[in-house]
Amino acid sequence: MNEDEIRREKLAALQESGCDPFLQVKYGVTAYSAQILNGFENFEGSAVKIAGRIITKRVMGKAAFCHLQDKDGRIQIYVRRDVVGEEEYAKFKQFDIGDIIGAEGSVFRTDMGEVSVKCSGVILLSKSLQGLPEKFHGLKDHELRYRMRYLDLIVNPEVKDALKKRTAVIKSIRKFLDGRDYLEVETPVLQTVAGGGTARPFTTHHNTLNLDMFLRIALELPLKRLIVGGIDRVYEIGRCFRNEGMSFKHNPDFTMLELYEAYTDYNGMMELVETMLREVAREVTGGLSVTHGENIIDLSAPFRRVTMAEAVREKTGVDFALINSLEDARLEAKISHVAFEARHGKGDILNLFFEKFVEDTLLQPTFVLNHPVEVSPLTKRMPGNPDYTERFELFINGWEMANAYSELNDPIDQRKRFEHQEFLRSAGDEEASMIDEDFLLALEYGMPPTGGMGMGVDRLVMLLADCASIRDVLFFPTMKPIA
Repeated sequence: MNEDEIRREKLAALQESGCDPFLQVKYGVTAYSAQILNGFENFEGSAVKIAGRIITKRVMGKAAFCHLQDKDGRIQIYVRRDVVGEEEYAKFKQFDIGDIIGAEGSVFRTDMGEVSVKCSGVILLSKSLQGLPEKFHGLKDHELRYRMRYLDLIVNPEVKDALKKRTAVIKSIRKFLDGRDYLEVETPVLQTVAGGGTARPFTTHHNTLNLDMFLRIALELPLKRLIVGGIDRVYEIGRCFRNEGMSFKHNPDFTMLELYEAYTDYNGMMELVETMLREVAREVTGGLSVTHGENIIDLSAPFRRVTMAEAVREKTGVDFALINSLEDARLEAKISHVAFEARHGKGDILNLFFEKFVEDTLLQPTFVLNHPVEVSPLTKRMPGNPDYTERFELFINGWEMANAYSELNDPIDQRKRFEHQEFLRSAGDEEASMIDEDFLLALEYGMPPTGGMGMGVDRLVMLLADCASIRDVLFFPTMKPIA
């Protein structure tokens, strides 16, 4: 008989004796492990009721030691037969690693110096029918850990640290934006037009309306409609969905922060982002020097600002300010072995140079400014230099962390940009934007000058929690089902 079968037999015996643990509905916990361990002086000798999962168990005749794991950590309990009674002690000895129990007793320190609870009573609250992974080897397979996050959290409690930082990051962002009089809103996940970004959407069908719909790829266009409606400062932290490749920094569904503020521009967004990141980092990590892998990121220094064309020139010697034609841009791309397609314009090729030679070299916080208009369909053009836009991307640790614009509020120009995107879409570019007629109508009613910014929350958590993969900061990352 294997271990799982033994556990099921134990459960059956308990149920037959009228002690079904699954009928337990409440246990009045009065303290948690961390409270007791950190505040022993206040708890010593006091009666407490704790509950959690048995992680270790050592029975020595008339007495037993267990380690109980609760939401905050682990604490030892001490169970003696002459204290809890012979019958209760016999039941306790049948408990298994993984079972969830309640224990009441007094707090003391053992002869070995370990803070513990000397039990006057124990009760089985839930029976574990599956054995936990072996103590010393544990659950090490990353694929299995991501698939079985519930088990990962039990046997690798340090996993909670990164996930708790995720919550702390989101709370800190909300605190900062609420303090600047931004209004938090929720906008639809299901949309009839997948807009606000360049990405391949997930599609679905609404049966009642007999209508094909899309899971949103961005939060942008609904939020800008609210700016038109007179909500001058607005933000949303929400799930977005992109039917694209997966990597250490890409998951098909991810959490995005987008915010929009009337009567400012991308310079205002730079100030906001820089200030916000410092405040979030300080609250979450306790300082402004962030370690990620072998890199130390300094968030205290003013973030560097460089145009995309300058950044490419610094790394490659190719100066796009001196390239006046598409033919010359293509020639430079061929010389530098930068792959491009027939649909790509001069600005697209500049962006390809940046992605190949610059992006992953930007370790310290850097605002990359003034993107080509070809890759910025929702962005206001630069006065006097209409081939470029008032846009920046923030890079840290070689990752794009934020993307911001002086938002395009000219409905005539916006329609032309959408039409160009539609042309690219008809030419086979599945990531090109769709025309959103309602958004164009909203712009015709008038949108004030506006600055907007989008930031991937998951990547920010990866940075501040020193995690190498986006899967480490998602409670349930997307995984391919096991055949």
